[in-house]
Amino acid sequence: MILMQANNLTKRFGADLILSNIKLEVHTNDRIAIVGRNGAGKSTLLKVLAGDLPYEEGEIHKPKDVSLGFLEQHTGLESDKTIWEEMVTVFSHLQEKEEQLRRMEQKMADPDLIEQQDQYQKLLRDYDALQIEFKNEGGYRYEADINAVLNGLQFKHFSVDTKISTLSGGQKTRLALGKLLLAKPDVLVLDEPTNHLDMDTLNWLEQYLQSYPGAVVIVSHDRYFLDKVVNVIYEVSRHTSQKYLGNYSSYLEQKAANYEKDMKEYEKQQSEIKRLEDFVQKNLARASTTKRAQSKRKQLEKMEKMDKPQGDEKSARFSFDINRRSGNDVLKVRDLSFQYPDMDNTVFSDVTFDVNRLDRVALVGPNGVGKTTLLKTITDDLQAAGGSIQYGANVQIGYYDQEQARLESSKDVLHELWDEYPGMDEKDVRTVLGNFLFTGEDVLKTVNSLSGGEKARLALAKLMLEKSNLLILDEPTNHLDLDSKEVLEAALSDYPGTILFVSHDRYFINKISTQVLEMQGDHTHLYLGNYDYFLEKKEEEKELAAFDAKQNPQLTEEKTANKNNYQQNKAQKREERKRQRRIEEIETEIVENEEKIEENDDLLCQPEIYQDHEKSLQLTEENNQCKQRIEELMEEWESLHQDD
Repeated sequence: MILMQANNLTKRFGADLILSNIKLEVHTNDRIAIVGRNGAGKSTLLKVLAGDLPYEEGEIHKPKDVSLGFLEQHTGLESDKTIWEEMVTVFSHLQEKEEQLRRMEQKMADPDLIEQQDQYQKLLRDYDALQIEFKNEGGYRYEADINAVLNGLQFKHFSVDTKISTLSGGQKTRLALGKLLLAKPDVLVLDEPTNHLDMDTLNWLEQYLQSYPGAVVIVSHDRYFLDKVVNVIYEVSRHTSQKYLGNYSSYLEQKAANYEKDMKEYEKQQSEIKRLEDFVQKNLARASTTKRAQSKRKQLEKMEKMDKPQGDEKSARFSFDINRRSGNDVLKVRDLSFQYPDMDNTVFSDVTFDVNRLDRVALVGPNGVGKTTLLKTITDDLQAAGGSIQYGANVQIGYYDQEQARLESSKDVLHELWDEYPGMDEKDVRTVLGNFLFTGEDVLKTVNSLSGGEKARLALAKLMLEKSNLLILDEPTNHLDLDSKEVLEAALSDYPGTILFVSHDRYFINKISTQVLEMQGDHTHLYLGNYDYFLEKKEEEKELAAFDAKQNPQLTEEKTANKNNYQQNKAQKREERKRQRRIEEIETEIVENEEKIEENDDLLCQPEIYQDHEKSLQLTEENNQCKQRIEELMEEWESLHQDD
């Protein structure tokens, strides 16, 4: 069944043409991805389909009984309600039916009504009908559905009574997604739903959307997600759309095959045209062959000429090289720990791993585990609290910062690069920038005015020119469109150095990594393979743990107890640090108060002070306050020492 159909859509913003001749069909159970370059009009198309934006030409058909739900990019749930109160609003119609059932049950218990058999039987029939309707619509499972979605979106550690207004922007975005998933519209339209999601949540969302009862239309830069979820691709390029059946990887193969086929047919026709033109030119003037030449000319005129196939739009072109080769041992990290000076908790501890030449190590782990902090510790931007980092011979580090903190400048793009490499000719600098899609007037833009994608490309240009033999990359695919990600992957695949990187882009991890290092805060574990291998091993470990728990429940209890003891010990150490810090603060404050009393006493011995009644009274009062404060501090100090 066709749930929605768009024919020949055209959309402009002022004089700028954004979309033209767009055709799209949404069938029941379709999983559609809309892909294309940044700025191609993908989000605009979603807003047009959702009815949030008007369009100039074409038509959209959607039956009235087909519901559509739309989640815009960067949309957070704004509400004064608690998490539960907001989620349950999706099921207000079921709550009303539930209340109606309770009222009917009260009536059924009325002895006066029981005596009126006709009315009583009618009430029973109505009750049965409503109960069946309530059950079929999910009335007995909607609370379980809410809990399942909240758990999947990583709200299991939140109280359902938490006020939404107290949550972060990313958490509000996840809740907006959760509310839309619970509503289960016939057509679910999602613009970058994978933003703000960690890998566990992404895995859950993939499984949820695979079994979603309606159709799904998605814009996403997460290619691994698209491979797992979608079965139809619409590419938006040069204002128009092209349909492909299959997932993202299948789309890439079909697109390449179609281009090669079309180019061969075009070249074949061009050869035929040239052959016919040559024949006409040579034989038109000769009496013996003029009729044949005229026939060939008519054949040429009637021929439907093919346009030359348009390949991909202009792409960035770059590669990474090294100045010199490093030793085989690139990095040795032993028992590394990190704690911010003004914070009580340790970010990570006991991190141990080795990196050898030509390794491609992906660093993965839950959000907040300290992956970026670890990279900054290795690059010496942050100071470790304990452990050691040993660098190998001739190691030269090139660092890509996801926050682009090193790209805050009022310089123009040209001089941002040229000032770091003043020995280069301007022509060569412009050539490098051109390879990263900075052409013409683009090189005169100020760095501060660049978009996230432009800053990312400029940072990669600088990194390329460094020619470091160890690349440490923090979320290098952020802000890059799909095409730029693929160019980066190709460049890194051919790179003759070593790579240690953090990324949430699982497709990128799968393509680049030869090892996956999982961080869990208090330990690390190395898996020798790419991301798919890592997932397989994790699943095996989960199954083995479940088997062990079944075979030896006592051992499982001991492991749980040991884990709880570890967490308890960490908490105790944290509290002990706080206690010692407070003792030091008290002792310092006592000394300050004693010094103040001594200073005031000296002043009170001076004739000009003790003869000034008002001044001496003020100093005496100040001393009394200091003595009172010392007594309070001493009581607290003794109390803290009793805890030893």
